Amino acid sequence: MTMEQPPVLEAQGITKYFYSPEKTKVLKGVSFRVHRGEFVSVAGKSGCGKSTLLYILSTMDTDYEGKLLIEQQLVTGRRPDDLARIRNEKIGFVFQFHYLLNEFSVLENVMIPALKLGKLSREEIEHRAMEKLRIFDMHQHALKKANQLSGGQKQRVAITRALINDPLIIMGDEPTGNLDKKNSETVFNIFKELAGTFHQTMLVVTHDPEFAAGTDRTIVMEDGNIIDDLTNSNLP
Repeated sequence: MTMEQPPVLEAQGITKYFYSPEKTKVLKGVSFRVHRGEFVSVAGKSGCGKSTLLYILSTMDTDYEGKLLIEQQLVTGRRPDDLARIRNEKIGFVFQFHYLLNEFSVLENVMIPALKLGKLSREEIEHRAMEKLRIFDMHQHALKKANQLSGGQKQRVAITRALINDPLIIMGDEPTGNLDKKNSETVFNIFKELAGTFHQTMLVVTHDPEFAAGTDRTIVMEDGNIIDDLTNSNLP
């Protein structure tokens, strides 16, 4: 990857306050860039501001100072319907909890973001969903209800769902935080393959030092600031 390429995501002086009960600055002028194909982790102790930052970068929190650019386009200050479209088209989400809908099948859960986007027919979306489930060896579970899966399988389905619209960037908030060591390693390896083989841009918040050390780059936060931006040495 060449750093001369335009960034896919750029934070410029992101500052955030909480008001409960008194005014507290929780992000203090955070600035950095993420380039296409990078696998970036944001690490730091609980309460350092990393999840707060992720929700701003994902356009879900609009109450901040500073600027956010996605593909060099300013998204700060855009209307809610514009932001919803940007999220659905350009950002895939993987959370600590999978947020699958138990009343739907695995296949239907994966299809939901693409149905919402409305760019393809239902048949095309179903075909795409099956192809992506096959990547993660989950296609044989397509017709099962979500509550019939193990925790690790549910997270694999959640990752597949995040990929259904071929997003510009996948954002993860502690995606292995609710998994045992074996399933955590499986999820990490999926992320690593997505970045390495498919050149998928990834930005993942984690408190797991092993997970962070395996990414291309680690942004270290403390008390609302970036205190380090490390290129990790264990690249293939």
